[in-house]
Amino acid sequence: MLNQKMMRAIGYYEPGEGVPPFQEVEVERPKASGRDLLVAVKAVSVNPSDWRSHKDKKPDDSSLTIAGRDVAGVVVEAGPDCNIFKVGDEVYYSGSIIRPGGFSEFHLVDERIVGKKPKSLDFAQAAALPLTTITAWEAYYERLGISKNPSDNEGKSILIIGAAGGVGSIATQLAKLAGLTVIATASRPESIKWTKEHGADHVIDHHRPLEPQLKELGLVGVPYIFVLNNPDQHLNEMKKVILPQGKICSILPFEQPAELGELFIKSVTFAWELMYTRSAFQTDDMIEQHRLLNEVSNLVDAGKVRTTMKELIKPINSGNLKEAFHKSLSGSTIGKIVLEGFE
Repeated sequence: MLNQKMMRAIGYYEPGEGVPPFQEVEVERPKASGRDLLVAVKAVSVNPSDWRSHKDKKPDDSSLTIAGRDVAGVVVEAGPDCNIFKVGDEVYYSGSIIRPGGFSEFHLVDERIVGKKPKSLDFAQAAALPLTTITAWEAYYERLGISKNPSDNEGKSILIIGAAGGVGSIATQLAKLAGLTVIATASRPESIKWTKEHGADHVIDHHRPLEPQLKELGLVGVPYIFVLNNPDQHLNEMKKVILPQGKICSILPFEQPAELGELFIKSVTFAWELMYTRSAFQTDDMIEQHRLLNEVSNLVDAGKVRTTMKELIKPINSGNLKEAFHKSLSGSTIGKIVLEGFE
């Protein structure tokens, strides 16, 4: 008989580099209270932030760390203060860095950062989207101040550095919807093909100087840059190609002291995007992540946005997670890796 008080979870105890030493353990099944939902996990996807949590784990922390932010599943329990979702609802979301992740049979999440799963996608396809979608959406419409109205963006372009990965794949689609000309960077035949399939108008190589490649396209610069790789290695090129009063957004911090004087002269805005900020700090506008996920769900069902899942691995277990993390750590992942189903 199934033990309703316990559940399987996959995690690790020790910090370190590389693929975490995942273990499958039995832990107490959480209960929903307040505005929390208890979700039966159907599919999860792997993100760089999952393996960075292994590196960032404190040396004196011997507790079990359950990673995994992106989840698609079914609500099995709703806290007494919930007013958005109910038992039986199919949902997708990216959880919080201050709570256990979703590599478990059941997962507890605040309903204010949860969206309705797109009806046209299965759980695996939906699990590829939340973290990357929230990241790109917030970067565009909140950090860079880009209009959603295509007519406002006529003649404007955006440079997406590292466009073949998870965030880049959805960022390209959203930029096209907003009416921007998308210049994506990719360097391998398969990644170039992927970025074009997701709507890139032009593809250039971020391993080569960017300015002459843009000039070949007839551009003296761009008003927007979205950098998805280490910004240190691209800073000098970004200084050259960002237009005066342009805007740059990065999803990673600088690792070395940065000289930004040339950006100051151009009155350039430099912003960072971390989609965990709202849930980690419990900001008053947490509900915005619920709203944007619902809006994207509608766009998916209308055929305007598609899943960025590139590879599906079954089932969800420690061995398959190790395989997925190994691929993610290679730095050459295209799109998203998704795992589906506990057995």
